[in-house]
Amino acid sequence: MLGLGIGIAGLGCGIGLGLIGNAALQGMARQPEAIGKLQVQMLIALAFVELIFLLSVFVLPAMAGGK
Repeated sequence: MLGLGIGIAGLGCGIGLGLIGNAALQGMARQPEAIGKLQVQMLIALAFVELIFLLSVFVLPAMAGGK
């Protein structure tokens, strides 16, 4: 059951990263002068999504006792 949860977390992470990248590229295409600000915001959002994935892969199984 834990493996299924990790798989779903990985799927959600992949979808989230794709949506963030898509939105950032669309914003950069519409306003090229704002590329610097958009890149910083995109990287922060990507870091948060990756953090949630890493927490679900490493911390939650340890809290569950490795069951």
